[in-house]
Amino acid sequence: MRSGNPSLKDDKFIRTTSKDNGRLMTIQGTVNKTFILLLLVLATCVYSWNQFLHDPASATPLILIGAIGGFITALITIFVPKISPITAPIYALLEGLFIGAISAQYEVQFGGIVFQAVLLTIGVLLSLLIAYKSSLIKVTQNFRLGVFAATGAVFVVYLISFIGSFFGFQIPYLHEASPIGIAISAVIVIIAALNLVLDFDYIENAAAKRVPKYFEWYGAFGLLVTLIWLYLEILRLLSKIRSR
Repeated sequence: MRSGNPSLKDDKFIRTTSKDNGRLMTIQGTVNKTFILLLLVLATCVYSWNQFLHDPASATPLILIGAIGGFITALITIFVPKISPITAPIYALLEGLFIGAISAQYEVQFGGIVFQAVLLTIGVLLSLLIAYKSSLIKVTQNFRLGVFAATGAVFVVYLISFIGSFFGFQIPYLHEASPIGIAISAVIVIIAALNLVLDFDYIENAAAKRVPKYFEWYGAFGLLVTLIWLYLEILRLLSKIRSR
């Protein structure tokens, strides 16, 4: 198994399966944990949203705390999955701070765009889940490798863009609202969406492997990472379209 999502790595499941003979991970348990994490994201998202609308300057620290704190917490969760019952909720709360303020910025500039992005994210999630469960999309080894490679390419491009921003360098079209820029964003949205399929397959296989119960939190965390990425990419794509 392979997932484009860096938080879901098969070797972690293999290493821990034989070390914990207690309660085991289930798909339903992972779904329940995912809903809990989404509620935590929503709670802090609403808070930072309101903070931005009342005082945009006061929201800047929330963005930094959410982005940096979420990144650090995600790394800790990835390297120490056993503490995911603690770190996954913390990650969700921190990401909510980041997403809420960022979403408010987009909403002020493009009224109604956040509602559209949320609906599209939910629509993509449900559509791909149905397609996966009905075997309309089959997760083959080549499919996994293709999505994994594409996700890695997007990460490298974003990393170069981030580093280049400190030196006045920008990757052509990546942040532009030109037809090519919109097409690039659309492709990235598709790649993010296909990662959801890999996450579904990964969680299902992990449950079948009878891994420890705490991996319900870890699986939910991995799915949340992809959902947040997908939402932000859809938001960027809609903003490019609306700006034209």
